[in-house]
Amino acid sequence: MNPPVSTTVSLGNRFATELAELALPWQAAETPDPQLLVVNDALAADLGLDPSWLRTEEGIGLLTGTAVPEGATPVAQAYAGHQFGGYSPRLGDGRALLVGELGAHDLHLKGSGRTPFSRGGDGFAAVGPMLREYVVSEAMHALGIPTTRSLAVVATGRPVRREAVLPGAVLARVASSHLRVGTFQYARSTGDADLLRQLADHAIARHHPHAADAEQPYVAFFESVMQAQASLVAQWMLVGFVHGVMNTDNMTISGETIDYGPCAFLDAFDPTTVFSSIDEQGRYAFGNQPIVAEWNLARFAESILPLLADDESEGVEIATASLRTFRDRYSAAWSAGMRAKLGIADADDAVARPLVADLVALMTAGHPDHTGFFRTLATAARGDAEPARGMFLDLAGFDAWAERWLALSPDADAMDRVNPAYVPRNHLVEDALSAATGGDLGPVERLLSVLAAPYDVRPGLEEFAEPAPDSFGQYTTFCGT
Repeated sequence: MNPPVSTTVSLGNRFATELAELALPWQAAETPDPQLLVVNDALAADLGLDPSWLRTEEGIGLLTGTAVPEGATPVAQAYAGHQFGGYSPRLGDGRALLVGELGAHDLHLKGSGRTPFSRGGDGFAAVGPMLREYVVSEAMHALGIPTTRSLAVVATGRPVRREAVLPGAVLARVASSHLRVGTFQYARSTGDADLLRQLADHAIARHHPHAADAEQPYVAFFESVMQAQASLVAQWMLVGFVHGVMNTDNMTISGETIDYGPCAFLDAFDPTTVFSSIDEQGRYAFGNQPIVAEWNLARFAESILPLLADDESEGVEIATASLRTFRDRYSAAWSAGMRAKLGIADADDAVARPLVADLVALMTAGHPDHTGFFRTLATAARGDAEPARGMFLDLAGFDAWAERWLALSPDADAMDRVNPAYVPRNHLVEDALSAATGGDLGPVERLLSVLAAPYDVRPGLEEFAEPAPDSFGQYTTFCGT
């Protein structure tokens, strides 16, 4: 049952008080002409907020950080991070604020103006990138993938200068917290062992409470974060999601997907796919995401070494031994997911493992549409293999594979429950954002409606299940900063 809604909003300041060394009190910039573009009524109700109140002047003030409740302590959070492999000791919320906690969730703003962490940026954001995060994060939630949620996007009435002058906006988002690997890197860099321990205890209490009762609480904490990330990235891979900027400051301790900048979904399956304009070396390519997650977790382990053992060399041994389990954790999560996608969840591993490996090889060579292929495969399980078969040039290779797969009697109905018919197709997202930037929110609203039920095929929505036309060309995304 949802908590009762109320127009009386009370925000906690747990992060601001418990971790004051990592919290810089700050205020959002004024908004010249705020206009609510989209609000997530269902999420608002879940948080105990009245959606109709959020549409009032007072509610919009909360969503932009310009009128926060009495007693709230908005802060810019401090963190460090490895960005494309290079360490930056002081990043932090350069255009964002943690307004406070709504029960067990953070209320956080993006595009709310400059802070002392802005590093030369203007601290603002444009309508398009903020709506992109709204659309994609809500799509991920509907797919069942842990993620930050989007509560609202408000146009500010302030023009933002990028390659062109664009309408500005603020995104209000919700997460179980905004603690990152980079938060621990920053705490470690201060040399304050008490602060590092306090941060770890805070994270354990919020996200991994079972670790507190373990024989080695901080080892259990590290392994719990590692398990959460192994599961998360496996889920990304299973739906063809490319995060695009897996810096350590974009990896949460909770195991939620965060910071939808140059993100996108695969059309044609290709492990080397890169969408981000700034990822020139392909560091964060689709197929590299599990490897990068492991690398980021190694940086996390380094940041908490003093908590693992009094002797650093002993701490390194403990961390290394734990980290060696990541690949098995990831492989188990991904393999189970792939068996479910193929409708053979209960198949013997000795049979399923080579079958999955051979399919990945076929897909890597043939580049079928990722989402469409898995959805169409259920049709093959029901007796008509031609739609799936037609996605490959190597017909003999597909036929040989399909014969082995069909011999396992795949469950087509179970496949439909885990293989989405609709994901945020890149060309449709771009069309919707372009229209919204020009003042037409209709395409965004329709896209959100479709993506809210990704597994349910509905008549009249065929265009939302199709890959981009050839005329769309090679897709490139941008960070939106």
